[in-house]
Amino acid sequence: MIRSIFIKSRYSLLHYFMLSFLVVSSFFRIILIAMSFSKGGLKTIDIFTALAKGVVFDLGVSIYFCLFYAVYLLCLPQKWNGSAFDRTFTRILLFLMVLISVFSFFAEFTFWLEFESRFNFIAVDYLIYTYEVLHNINESYPLPLLIAGVVLISLLWNYLMRAAFRISFRSVTPVLHRFLFTLLIVLMAIFYGQKVDNSWAERSSNRYVSEISKAGIYSFIAAFRSNELNYDQFYPMTSEMVAFNTTRKELSSPLARFMPGEGSIRRIVSNGNGQSRSNVIMVVMESFSADYMGTFGNAQGLTPTLDTLAKQSVLFKRMYATGTRTVRGMEALSLALPPTPGNSIVRRENNANLTTIGSIFSKRGYSTSFFYGGDGYFDNMNQFFGNNGYEITDRGRKLTVGDTYKVKRTILKDDQVAFENAWGISDGDLLSAVIRDADKRFQTKKPFYDFVMTTSNHRPFTYPGGKIDIAPGTGREGAVKYTDFAIGEFLEKARKKPWFDNTIFIFIADHCAESAGKNEIDISRYHIPAMIYNLKGQVPLTISALCSQIDLYPTLFGLLKWDFQGNNYGMDVRSVAYRPRIMLGTYQKLGYLRNDTLVVLSPRKAPQSYRYDFTTNVQTPVKTPKKISLEAISLYQSAYHLFKNGGLKQ
Repeated sequence: MIRSIFIKSRYSLLHYFMLSFLVVSSFFRIILIAMSFSKGGLKTIDIFTALAKGVVFDLGVSIYFCLFYAVYLLCLPQKWNGSAFDRTFTRILLFLMVLISVFSFFAEFTFWLEFESRFNFIAVDYLIYTYEVLHNINESYPLPLLIAGVVLISLLWNYLMRAAFRISFRSVTPVLHRFLFTLLIVLMAIFYGQKVDNSWAERSSNRYVSEISKAGIYSFIAAFRSNELNYDQFYPMTSEMVAFNTTRKELSSPLARFMPGEGSIRRIVSNGNGQSRSNVIMVVMESFSADYMGTFGNAQGLTPTLDTLAKQSVLFKRMYATGTRTVRGMEALSLALPPTPGNSIVRRENNANLTTIGSIFSKRGYSTSFFYGGDGYFDNMNQFFGNNGYEITDRGRKLTVGDTYKVKRTILKDDQVAFENAWGISDGDLLSAVIRDADKRFQTKKPFYDFVMTTSNHRPFTYPGGKIDIAPGTGREGAVKYTDFAIGEFLEKARKKPWFDNTIFIFIADHCAESAGKNEIDISRYHIPAMIYNLKGQVPLTISALCSQIDLYPTLFGLLKWDFQGNNYGMDVRSVAYRPRIMLGTYQKLGYLRNDTLVVLSPRKAPQSYRYDFTTNVQTPVKTPKKISLEAISLYQSAYHLFKNGGLKQ
């Protein structure tokens, strides 16, 4: 009976598909192990763990693939088995099943090269922005050849399985046998859906082991389902009163006065009633790790402009990003908030009319603008900035259906663009647009604040030829050097403008490149450059305190002696009240580093703690200190509470 159900039956194709999928998936996992063996510090037990868990997840994926086909085989009357309809339908369905499987392996491989991770929130996001992603893949890889290869492999599988096709079409499988096998498939699908959670793969302390253990499609579905994470439901909690009291204590200083009201951190910071009205242009550099700069030890000479500026600026020597994606950096730099689990606030609903950094400038009479080299529809950028009062300049061709912001939007024209790729125009073209806009703003005699987001340091790493001594499209080093060149060119033009002397320039990264590491939160992969240049009366200064992106503007406002009111989590890192700490995370893990103690908050788990060695980048597990653990929980819990309950509104 078992032989007739599994081998000599109309289910033979399903059986061979599942077996093929498991074999190829295991082989793919072995490739990932080989690629990660040295950098991931994998041990023999790690390899066996990844392979064993991987088979469990792969079986689940194959079950889901075969569910519809199994139901079809159950319902197909015996007299129709092997009919022209059955042959056509079965060949098309199996071809599509194999095609999707093979394509997923290719997609996973390219995703791993970029992020050293199986599919996650980023893959879910990218599915929404098909044009940008496919265009980027086409520029980075030989897409026509890849598609042709996927199709040919799928056709080859169908050819090699021709004997199984014949068995399936000629078999006589009793209804009871069909029912039992289909019931088994359905029950296993239900079991996987209810009991086998993707987090099971994440129990290893080595991030590479966790990621290799996963199955791409299974991880994709898990990320799609958990797109929004409810902090109150999944993370360690304290009482609301304790959370906000602890947070207020962390944000207190002799210059800060908290506004009355429970469940709030809104405060007035009195820095000296400074009346400076300097323009501020912040250039946020895409994927720009600190270790690309000579200032931080790089010997390749990629950043001569930025290294020179670092000596003339207020330089943050130990600043860290809050996340690993552009929208996380935007969230930190526009709201000065720690990362909350799930998507960045930039991409969430109900994110309009917030107390942003831009709103602080606006209350001082500034015009605020957002510049982006690509189409700001991507990642909901235009919606977020537009609904928070920023005028927009981007490369989008037209307004998108559903856009609700009513601010002025300038679309960069073809004659203003010398070079662009899938992600946007070159940094040089974008910064030229910033110059043109500054000229217009200067004529109005109204100070301006610009948030400028670059794109050139992104795969496929293409940029205008002849600008630097590295050929376009050959790797990230060239893109880094081109961004540095474009900034130098930008400042050279700006210095000739009448508004230059009264303009502060900020150069900072949104996040690091290749942010994956051995640990779930690899702190070294969050270290970014940040500097404030051309601040009137300010001598060059190096700030060595451990700090975060969220501290940038409170520190700038302190330097300007500006009084301001807000509900952000940043601090002036020069203050005697500042206690060094950073907040950083992935899409689920939330990290809080106080001096050298790292506390990690994870869904459904107690806080985990590590002693972090900045020199060796080693995290050693330690007993969780209650005080620091409470600080971590309070900061993240209160930030989530404020956003979800409208506490960040103006």
